[in-house]
Amino acid sequence: MFSWRRRSVRDHYPYDYAVFRVVPRVEREEFVNVGVIVSCPAKDFLEARVELDEQRLRALDSALDVESIRAHLATIPAICAGGQQAGPIGQLSQRERFHWLVAPRSTTIQTSPVHTGYCKDPTEVLEHLLNTMVRPARDATER
Repeated sequence: MFSWRRRSVRDHYPYDYAVFRVVPRVEREEFVNVGVIVSCPAKDFLEARVELDEQRLRALDSALDVESIRAHLATIPAICAGGQQAGPIGQLSQRERFHWLVAPRSTTIQTSPVHTGYCKDPTEVLEHLLNTMVRPARDATER
């Protein structure tokens, strides 16, 4: 018997993500996307990747302290990994660490709103988001 019901989506898992931004001069409301965080509790997955493009940042503010920003951004993947090296926040559950990292702040390093989707592999989602949201767009001739 043929069924019109949707195929099983058991191999798709809900995930949440947010984009990290550097806002060199908050009053100008300009920013550069510098990383992505993905949480997929069903796959026991929490990971963030950061790719800092200094040239793009310096185009917005030539006096920006890039080394300080780099140091602060380096804590994000460490907190995702958890454990003692991530300090007290690293002792929280994955979900609590995700929510702590994406909580709104009015600092130079900010996050986008949290978005949700379904995926088979959260690592592939992370790479896709880096390609579409963080890395500079490639020319049509490079594709």
